[in-house]
Amino acid sequence: MTGDSWRDHRRAALGDDPAAKSATARLLETLGTEDRDEDEIEADHRSSRLAAVREYSPHARLDEELRIRLTGPDTDGGALRFQWGHALLHPVEAAVSTAAGTPVQLEVTGISSGSTVIHARPVTNPAAGPPGTFDARTASAASTGMGALTALLRALENESDVREWARLFDAVDSLSRALGKYRLDLGLTWYDADGGTRRAKLSERGRHYVERLRQTHDRDQEITISGRITELRESGWVKVKAGAAKNAHAYDVRFEDPEELVRMRPVLGDNVHFRVRFRQRLDAVGITRSTDFTYLGRASEQTALRVDG
Repeated sequence: MTGDSWRDHRRAALGDDPAAKSATARLLETLGTEDRDEDEIEADHRSSRLAAVREYSPHARLDEELRIRLTGPDTDGGALRFQWGHALLHPVEAAVSTAAGTPVQLEVTGISSGSTVIHARPVTNPAAGPPGTFDARTASAASTGMGALTALLRALENESDVREWARLFDAVDSLSRALGKYRLDLGLTWYDADGGTRRAKLSERGRHYVERLRQTHDRDQEITISGRITELRESGWVKVKAGAAKNAHAYDVRFEDPEELVRMRPVLGDNVHFRVRFRQRLDAVGITRSTDFTYLGRASEQTALRVDG
C-alpha cells in the first residue's frame, strides 16, 4: 500500500474503539502529515526493499516499471480507450528505442484509476531470484532510453533548448500531436532496477512549445550540379546523376518554367552542368524537413558539388 491508504485501513479496522482511536490519533500526530504523492512513496518503498534484499544477494536488482499517467476531461473513469493506446503507446516505445540506440519492447501489465494510469515494463527474461528482483550487471537499454526521454520532456516543459535530443524529436512530436487530439496531458514515472526514479510530463505548455519548434524556415545556397541526365519529364523535372557508379548520388532538379527545359532539348545520357538553388527547410531543432534543387542557369564545366539532402 502507498500514500495514505494504510491509515484509512487502520481506522476501519479499529472501528469505534475509543482507546484505539486515541492511540491512533497520537500516532498520527507523531508521524505528521504525509505530503508526498504516491509515486514518491513507492520509490522509497522500492529502495528500502532493494536494500533489504541486497543484504542477502548483493547483485540483486528490482524489476523495472514505467507508469504512464493520462489526465484530461475524459480520464476520470480510469480506463484506457483503444484509440488512445494506439496513438500514444507506440511513440513512447519508439522514443525509448531511439534514445537507447537499440530496439526496446515495452508491454502493458495493467491499468489503474487515479485518472488513467498505465503500468508497463520492458520485455525481458528475468533470472531466477527473489520475487520482485532480477540479476543484471548493467542498466537496461530501457533505462538508458527513459533517461533521455524524461530529460527531453522536462526541457520541453521548461521551453529550453532541446537540440541535444534532436534524434528523439519526431517520436515526441507524434506523441504530442496525439495528446493534443485527445485533450490529454501525459505524466511518466520510471522506476529503475537500482531503486531510482525519473519523472517527467508533457502538458499543454509543452505541446505548444513542440508546435513552435516544428515550424520551419528556409536556408538557400547556390551550388553547381554536374552529371548525367538519367530521367526527364516535360513538367519540368530532371534527374542528374553525379558519377558513373551505381550508387552515385542523384539530384532531382526542378525547372520553374518547364518551357525552358523543353527549349534546351536535353536527351537521356547528356552531361550537364547546372547552377541550382539548394533550399533546405529546417525546423527550430535543426532537423532538415525537406530539400529541393531549382534550376537557375547553365554553369561552366566543373566537378559536381555533393550535397546530401
